[in-house]
Amino acid sequence: MSEEAQEDHEALGTGIPLVFGRVLKRLRVQAGLDRAELGRRTGYSAATITSYEVGRRIPNAKFIGRADEVLDAGGMLVDFIEDMEKAQYPAFFRDAARLEKEAVGWHVYDALLINGLLQTEDYARTVFTMRRPLLDEATIEQRVAARLARQEIFQRKSAPTMSFVMEEALLHKGWGGPAVMRGQLEQILLIGQRRNVEIQVMPNECEEHAALFGTFTLIDTAKGRRIGYADAHKGSRLYSDTQTVREMEERYGLLRAQALTPRKSLAFVEKLLGET
Repeated sequence: MSEEAQEDHEALGTGIPLVFGRVLKRLRVQAGLDRAELGRRTGYSAATITSYEVGRRIPNAKFIGRADEVLDAGGMLVDFIEDMEKAQYPAFFRDAARLEKEAVGWHVYDALLINGLLQTEDYARTVFTMRRPLLDEATIEQRVAARLARQEIFQRKSAPTMSFVMEEALLHKGWGGPAVMRGQLEQILLIGQRRNVEIQVMPNECEEHAALFGTFTLIDTAKGRRIGYADAHKGSRLYSDTQTVREMEERYGLLRAQALTPRKSLAFVEKLLGET
């Protein structure tokens, strides 16, 4: 398939990814490289380069940096990295994603889904595939890649303190089938072994519950501030006022007291894994 035919086959993206793609294509053509050769030099397929150039896929920082070197762009492509990282996420999550990258503490209560930082690739793809209105395939892959990239938080040299409280019911869901859920349970056990991570399960039979009004996250910044984050339909909100954050802190403290301890929670997950 010719490059023109490949490009016609790919629907054009929009916004910053499309602008980046046009700059990438111009630099590639000026350098006298076809897509296959640029892909070979950067470690990607020609089809992937096409998707980048038409703005349908969002490249990671590693590709952007390598392409800048190969095409002798003098930093022109590197200048896009921050904007492209923002473009990976839905608009409502971008502020939280920025805080997440610099957080020294991350504390979450989940009732609808296994938290994105704990999700396997298969579980994440299942979640985005079930999203309504339907997402196109390119967007699904983009969102999956962005979700997995967030998990680099576990590899930081100065790892943040992290805690997760999740409803037991999430561990019994059959989304994606038994193999997907088995992999997800294994992932929870693996991450739960990290010294900076504590995972707790809120058992179904618990007679008291401090967070019946929804899920939320508490974020500790390097400057000593604590910020609250809550999801909502078609949006989300960050809270920095003292009163709201204190209310979230109180709920989270009670949740942790009501849930199984981290040790018992991992033992519970391991038991479920043995039953799958």
